[in-house]
Amino acid sequence: MKILVTGGAGFIGSAVVRRAIGEGHQVVNLDALTYAACLDNVAEAAQSPNYAFEHADIRDSAALERIFATHAPDAVMHLAAESHVDRSIDGPGAFIETNVNGTYNLLEAARAYWEGKGRPEGFRFHHISTDEVYGSLGTEGKFTEETPYAPNSPYSASKAASDHLVRAWHETYGLPVVITNCSNNYGPYHFPEKLIPVVILKALAREPIPIYGTGENVRDWLYVEDHAEALLLVLERGRVGRSYNIGGENEATNLELVRMLCAILDERRPEGAPHGDLITFVADRPGHDLRYAIDPSRIREELGWRPSVTLEEGLRRTVDWYLANESWWRALQNREGVGERLGRG
Repeated sequence: MKILVTGGAGFIGSAVVRRAIGEGHQVVNLDALTYAACLDNVAEAAQSPNYAFEHADIRDSAALERIFATHAPDAVMHLAAESHVDRSIDGPGAFIETNVNGTYNLLEAARAYWEGKGRPEGFRFHHISTDEVYGSLGTEGKFTEETPYAPNSPYSASKAASDHLVRAWHETYGLPVVITNCSNNYGPYHFPEKLIPVVILKALAREPIPIYGTGENVRDWLYVEDHAEALLLVLERGRVGRSYNIGGENEATNLELVRMLCAILDERRPEGAPHGDLITFVADRPGHDLRYAIDPSRIREELGWRPSVTLEEGLRRTVDWYLANESWWRALQNREGVGERLGRG
C-alpha cells in the first residue's frame, strides 16, 4: 500500500511512518515542518526506497493537488494538526486555520483525486483525532464512539470540527473514511513541551516540575508505538464510515504520573534523587478537563486490538529513550515557546 501520511515528522505521525515502512508499505510523508516537527524522527525510515518526503502545508490546496497527482496514494492518514492545548489558548487562530481549514483542503484534494481515479473501492481516508473532542468526564464512566461531542478548549473544538467535516464528506460525497479518537500518547520523540518530557527534562536539570492545579486531572495514557500499530490496523481493516476509540487502558492522575516518573529517574539518575522534591503546583490552565477515559471495546471486538505496553513499562522505556537521546531534545529546546509557561488565558 502507498500511504500519504500528513504530519509525518511530528510525534505520532513519525511513529506511523516508522511502523508503516517497517511493515513494507510505501510512505509519502507530507509535513509543513512547523515548530513541533523534526525530520530526525524519521531519519532511519528515510533511508528506505519506499519513503518519500514532501515539504508542504495542508493549507495549500495547489500543493495538495500536485502531491496527489504525483504520488497516487492508495490511502491517506491525516495526522497533521496543531495539537498543544496551551498554545490553542494563547493563539486559537492557527488551530482553526490548520485543523479546520487544512482538513477541508485535504478532504477536497482527496475527493477530487478519488473521483478522478473512478472512485476505487480500496481507497481510504483515515482521520486521526483525539478523545478531547468528547469533553470532560466525572469520576465515573468512559468515552464511547457514541459519546456526544462537548469540546472545551480551542484545540479540542478545532479537532471536533475536523471530525465533523470528515463524516460529512463520507455521508455527502461517499468518500471512504475511517476516524479514530485516541487517548493521551507518550513515548520516544515526544516534543519537549508536553507533560511527560517536561517532567523528565525539568528533573534532569534540577528545576521545578510544574503540575497544574492540584494534579488530580486524570488521563488515559497510550504508548505511541501501540497507537501506531492500532492506526495501521484500522486503516487496513476498519469498516468504512466507522469511528474507533483507541485507548491505553492506563488511567492515572497527573500527580500519580509525575511521581512514577520521578521514581524511575531516582533509579536511573540517583545523584539527583529524590526528584519528587522538585514537584511544584502552579496555577491551573483555563477550562482544564478533569478526566478522560476511553472504552476501547469496539476496536478490541471488531479488530482484535489491545494495547501491549503497560504504563509502568512505557514510562521506563520513555525515560530511557530521553536519557539516551540528549542530542535530539537539546536541539529542540530553543524552539519558540519551549520551556515557557503557555496557556494562561
